Amino acid sequence: MTSSAAIGRRVAPLLACIGLLAAWQVAALALKNDSFPTALEAMRAVPAILGDKEALINILASLRRMAIGFAAAVAVSIPLGLLMGRSRTVAAFFNPLLMVIYPVPKAALMPIIMLWLGVGDIAKTLVIFLGVSLPVIYHSFEGAKAVEEKMLWSGAAMGLSAAQCLVRIVLPAALPEILTGCRTGLVLALITMITSEMIARQSGAGNILFNALDMGQYDTVFAMIIIVGAMGIGLDAAFEKVRARLVRWSEPQFDMPLSFS
Repeated sequence: MTSSAAIGRRVAPLLACIGLLAAWQVAALALKNDSFPTALEAMRAVPAILGDKEALINILASLRRMAIGFAAAVAVSIPLGLLMGRSRTVAAFFNPLLMVIYPVPKAALMPIIMLWLGVGDIAKTLVIFLGVSLPVIYHSFEGAKAVEEKMLWSGAAMGLSAAQCLVRIVLPAALPEILTGCRTGLVLALITMITSEMIARQSGAGNILFNALDMGQYDTVFAMIIIVGAMGIGLDAAFEKVRARLVRWSEPQFDMPLSFS
């Protein structure tokens, strides 16, 4: 990849954000609605939020729940997806359950989970877990199913057990697809985290956002949206760097610009 192409890839997201903020500023000035502050007003409220100790504690509590829910979902979903991809019996058992759960918005389960587990961290973490699990299971399943049989035959010929084949052959071969599911799950973890905190309002970034909305502090509402968006961009960028390193072997590398002539 040429240096100019690399610079373009880095600058493009920044230009997109600047364009979005500019459009927001123009729209807010044109509408002149008290509930729709300008981009500059919202951005001025960001340092006030980040400088408030209680707000930072709430945001860190959100990130802790998100990390726990995401890690638990990955730990459970990857092995399950791989087993489903390599065993028709396991797939036949779990597929109907997943088909029932998949279309249900995970935030819609929050009131039921609150009845069972209360409004504390466990309920919110469980919702995050459910939101992350399904895409990770699906992509792990697809990745395992795509592994060529001859690779497994070679492993068996070398004396590997079924479990060893799953860990040493299927998992590495399916890793690019698995990480795609994890990246999707990371975004869903952020969404379900905020949604669950807006429903079970005790602490967290969602609680700050909803309280500000109740009190008519619209600049704070939009400032929190900016902060959450920045969190999403940062987490996705960090994950993409890790993903690119882990699966560099699976991606084509170009040392010179492509020519289509």
